[in-house]
Amino acid sequence: MKNIALDTTKAVQFLKAGTVEAYEPKVKAAQEALENGTCEGNDFLGWLHLPSEITEEFLNEIQACANTLREKCEVVVVAGIGGSYLGARAVIEALGNSFAWLVGDKKNPTIMFAGNNIGEDYLAELTDYLKGKKFGVINISKSGTTTETALTFRLLKKQCEAQRGKAEAKDVIVAVTDAHKGAARAAADKEGYKTFVIPDNVGGRFSVLTPVGLLPIAVAGFDVKALVKGAQDMEKACGKDVPFAENPAAQYAATRQGLYTQAGKKIEIVCNFQPKLHYFAEWWKQLYGESEGKDGKGIFPAACDFTTDLHSMGQWIQQGERTIFETVISVETPNEKLLFPHDEENLDGLNFLEGKRVDEVNKMAELGTRLAHVDGGVPNMRVSVPQLNEYYIGQLIYFFEKACGISGLLEGVNPFNQPGVEAYKKNMFALLNKPGYEAESKAIQERLAQEK
Repeated sequence: MKNIALDTTKAVQFLKAGTVEAYEPKVKAAQEALENGTCEGNDFLGWLHLPSEITEEFLNEIQACANTLREKCEVVVVAGIGGSYLGARAVIEALGNSFAWLVGDKKNPTIMFAGNNIGEDYLAELTDYLKGKKFGVINISKSGTTTETALTFRLLKKQCEAQRGKAEAKDVIVAVTDAHKGAARAAADKEGYKTFVIPDNVGGRFSVLTPVGLLPIAVAGFDVKALVKGAQDMEKACGKDVPFAENPAAQYAATRQGLYTQAGKKIEIVCNFQPKLHYFAEWWKQLYGESEGKDGKGIFPAACDFTTDLHSMGQWIQQGERTIFETVISVETPNEKLLFPHDEENLDGLNFLEGKRVDEVNKMAELGTRLAHVDGGVPNMRVSVPQLNEYYIGQLIYFFEKACGISGLLEGVNPFNQPGVEAYKKNMFALLNKPGYEAESKAIQERLAQEK
């Protein structure tokens, strides 16, 4: 099978000759630091060889649990935030029927996502929707105390037990959490839930190939073995001994850092011409935003869905401030076939497209957009994906993860921590007068009083 492919030709033309090649020794050093565990954040490198370490036995256990939920539930709610849901949602949305939630799917349960916000209306509408339905819950939280997820799980647990009875609810609530400690672990042990472990050395944004992502993906009816196989093959393709010029992760990391440091490109827009990839871009945004945005540094990760966003963001991209570059995720062959029809009156003037596949029109829109944006001063990289299936999504996941680790080290930051994420939580707990935050509560109240 083919691999995904990276084309950087329309990006390196904006750099001085030899810029990317000059990164080779730095990339090699970054690769060795990752392999040897000598870089900052080395206690979170479990993702690096995770694909090749996943066993058949482990995947069978994931599938067995997924089958139980599939048999006993018409709806499964995934409760998690950030990396605890984005990876799973990215894969499920990319591979699923875009209208399954509307028309229903007799083969697979409906997968819903919650615990990623504190919207009262959203949660009220969710609990109302679940009334009378046979639903289960996958609670994904290492600590069990993350506010958004803990609040949601408390609501869902009570409702599930009320509707199905405590004994039956125990069989359809699964905890993906820490091996030994935390509120979610304590609750799971007390209630007797089936549990899976989030490895200590894998951060949330790198966790899609752990039970965090694999279990929901399997419940949705997708082949997690093929997903892992794709990641395994890309792990080999991006290995430290693969020549620099042939390593797609190394080339992507070096090119984007060259654009950032040498060409002043501060914003990267990941775009696609396949609406199923919307949440894949959301996963990518967290992966790169949390990994690189620190110490006053970092390329800002943004995302657009084309051609839709060309009618809203297209003007800015074409002629706005020249601080951006694009990475296009391009799907070579769609899974469906639809031909453009003939119309007798031809009022829209589109009969010249008669008999063409809709995807041919889409591909010309993609090529035309790339050419226009390059002409407008926007460097452009293209990641070509042969088809949207589990195998190639697995490749995409590992490609972007490996490139992210390299790119962060090239930038000179610790790609595996996220200290800035805690700032809003500290303020929120102080404002809510959480026990243990008395000093912070007093300080923030004094600050607010001064600002009035």
